[in-house]
Amino acid sequence: MELRHLRCFTVLAEELHFTRAAERLHIEQSPLSRTIKELEEDLGVLLFDRDRRGTKLTQAGSVFLQDVRRVFTTLEQARENVRAIAAGYHGSLRIAVSDGAAGPKLSAFLARCREDLPEVEVRISETPLSEQCHGLRNGSLHLGFAYADEVGVDIIAEPIWQEPLVLAIPSRHPLLAFKSVPLEELARYPLLMCDTNECESFNRALQRILRKIDVEPIVAETVISRDMMFTLVAAGYGIGFTTATKLAVCGHLDVISRPLDTDAAFITTYLLRSESSSTPTYLDEFVARLHALTETEDDTSAPGTSAL
Repeated sequence: MELRHLRCFTVLAEELHFTRAAERLHIEQSPLSRTIKELEEDLGVLLFDRDRRGTKLTQAGSVFLQDVRRVFTTLEQARENVRAIAAGYHGSLRIAVSDGAAGPKLSAFLARCREDLPEVEVRISETPLSEQCHGLRNGSLHLGFAYADEVGVDIIAEPIWQEPLVLAIPSRHPLLAFKSVPLEELARYPLLMCDTNECESFNRALQRILRKIDVEPIVAETVISRDMMFTLVAAGYGIGFTTATKLAVCGHLDVISRPLDTDAAFITTYLLRSESSSTPTYLDEFVARLHALTETEDDTSAPGTSAL
């Protein structure tokens, strides 16, 4: 069994079509068929069912695909680590952020780490929550930042930052008569909601708050970005949900902020990491610095002091 066998198998498993898979691999269909046959003979099992209706993975093929993807993840990690070391680093950390959980606090922390831990390369990616959890479990990611703590087994979720949830309201809107908007008032006006796939963890946190309303909210539009949400709010399409830091940089003068009149109106950012012990040694130092910074912010947020 060679890597070329595994690459061909992975592409065919994704395409489930020999012609398309051969095109992706830049080879003819007959060499692809021969390579898959060699792999199946080596393993002693059928990986694909082939008939006139098409090609599909067998149960053994589905299990094998998961293992093969872990192999390629490990190889990619090895490649990144070698490149990082060649560039003068001691290693690299891969961090994912979902649902816009990035913000000034994360920026300040990453800047601090670049100064205090210059020997560690930090790679950041924006990743939906489901993919983030998958990456943490298979080892392709080391840490994640999200607005959800219900992330299943094998992942530790630690609360690190908390921000008030605020309403983004069009100017000249009736809700502006309230200094703090009661939850039940939201049932009377159309709302702008983020797409579940793009903002999964933010929506989970938001639904916990909206469940306190007895009637089903009116959803005017579903958006996939905060920029579009702010644009539609400014145009009068409905009420949006965001945080004060996000609203401060939205750039729309026709969007006005109002807090919600409930103690539960806040969004918590969670640090996600795998329970696996097979993590880089410098990951613990990275997490310890994050906790130390969080504790410092809590202390400096007391009356008479200023936070970071």
